[in-house]
Amino acid sequence: MTREEGNRLLHAHIDGGLDVAKALELEAHLVQNPSMRVACERLRQMSAAIRDKAHYYVAPAWLEARVRAAIAAEAAPARPSRHAWLQSAGVAVADWLRPAASFAAVALVTWVVALGYIGPGKDENLAREVLASHVRSMLAGRPYDVASSDQHTVKPWLSARLAFSPPVADLSASGFELVGGRLDYIGKQPVAVLVYKRRQSLIDVFVWPVVAPKLDRTLTRDGFNIEHFAKNGMDYWLVSDLGRNELNDLARLIAE
Repeated sequence: MTREEGNRLLHAHIDGGLDVAKALELEAHLVQNPSMRVACERLRQMSAAIRDKAHYYVAPAWLEARVRAAIAAEAAPARPSRHAWLQSAGVAVADWLRPAASFAAVALVTWVVALGYIGPGKDENLAREVLASHVRSMLAGRPYDVASSDQHTVKPWLSARLAFSPPVADLSASGFELVGGRLDYIGKQPVAVLVYKRRQSLIDVFVWPVVAPKLDRTLTRDGFNIEHFAKNGMDYWLVSDLGRNELNDLARLIAE
């Protein structure tokens, strides 16, 4: 990948618009280009600042009603009698409809802008973020900050750097070896990442406190499996290229 192509892809990468193959290629390019990594981080910060400080407004009911009425009027077939009357008056039907169509278009745009950008739900954004973090750590060859199979080493290391103490389980007897942990950021908040290993596959287990837990979720994104559940006041997101059934087994073991 050339530097010019990398620069062109940065915005799409930050917005989550790249497929995994292209994202992996760009991440590899970023590893070798410190200046581009700095530019990428600046764009991330700017994007986060815009999301934090932007104002969002709900469209009033009267505007929605007016837009719907305008669209319905434009879609309705012209009555023959009105058509004939307009032609006899020397007014083209297209000229008569153009102001109404323009009004409908302007009103529709105003409505959409007033409502704000309707993007994917929060869970979908979180799924993208944990997947991107997992891929980045694999690409950088640094899946953990502290390397240890001892839960009594990993847990204190994470607890000392976080405002909460993440549960860390030794599941080696069940075939899931704890190999370390790292500190990461998801949704602009620091989270714990426990790293387990199953044969040649590494599994990232993202953990952070949750106030209002949502329903469990099972996702597949670009060849990676994702499991989400909440337990005892903690939110868990598991990401790996491990098979769905085995990843589900790990989620069940952690939940237990």
